[in-house]
Amino acid sequence: MHERFKTIGLIGKPDHQGANESLRAIYNYLTQNQYRVLIEQQVAAKFDDDNLEVLDIVGIGKVADLAIVVGGDGNMLGAARVLSRFNVGVVGVNRGNLGFLTDIHPDNIEAQLDDIFSGNYVTEQRFLLEVEVYRHDQLKSSNAAVNEAVVHHSEVAHMMEFEVHVDDQFVFSQRSDGLIIATPTGSTAYSLSGGGPILTPNLDALTLVPMFPHTLSSRPLVLDANSEIRLVISQDNTETLQVSCDGHVVLSVSPGDEIRIRKNPYTLRLIHPKSYNYFSVLRAKLGWGSKLY
Repeated sequence: MHERFKTIGLIGKPDHQGANESLRAIYNYLTQNQYRVLIEQQVAAKFDDDNLEVLDIVGIGKVADLAIVVGGDGNMLGAARVLSRFNVGVVGVNRGNLGFLTDIHPDNIEAQLDDIFSGNYVTEQRFLLEVEVYRHDQLKSSNAAVNEAVVHHSEVAHMMEFEVHVDDQFVFSQRSDGLIIATPTGSTAYSLSGGGPILTPNLDALTLVPMFPHTLSSRPLVLDANSEIRLVISQDNTETLQVSCDGHVVLSVSPGDEIRIRKNPYTLRLIHPKSYNYFSVLRAKLGWGSKLY
């Protein structure tokens, strides 16, 4: 029997007109159905109501049973990196572009929320990456990534040189614009545009996708997700580099630094409407044909 949700966090992109409309519609739905509603601070600033229960996203993660995120995949990724630490269920309402992670359509909010709150939903666990930058064997910075970690130059169209090690075994050295390390969740994002494979979400795997390598033999590589990936940045690089987590969080990297990437100890608990089907999402978002004749 599925968990019945009682305390709901409402998170979103209030400056976007369509998202603001959906946030207000969801808030009215929740209050009319007598759920306890926790409003994220940025959302609350757009509501003209002094009786709201307002918390930051960490506070919502600590208290809520379910968080509803309204916006695009970028909003979902930002919320997911925090909410994954609290094992709160997360469901997305799509007010962005592709919407691989935000699968409730804004024109069908009430019907799909009715299903979720009556226990008719699908739960899915997605793992995250833990990304760490070491200098002289000392941890300098770290963060989490839901989609991918991308090692790249701070300038456009500049090459960098690095070595890749997996579980302390040397794999290859490379001169390229960088490297994408993607989860199955991120395999339909930046990795896909770089020529990487699509990994279904149930796979316990990672993919390494070279970015414009200076060789014709480099190809995407799929690894066991329990591997530890270590990138050693060559001292021959003359400028500061970067590692980006989901394109939002940027960690500075200097020549000689090491970047260590492995599974994050937390997972994202996604809640989908009962009609959710991953391959239907791929067909819709990527424009695949549904039949030949």
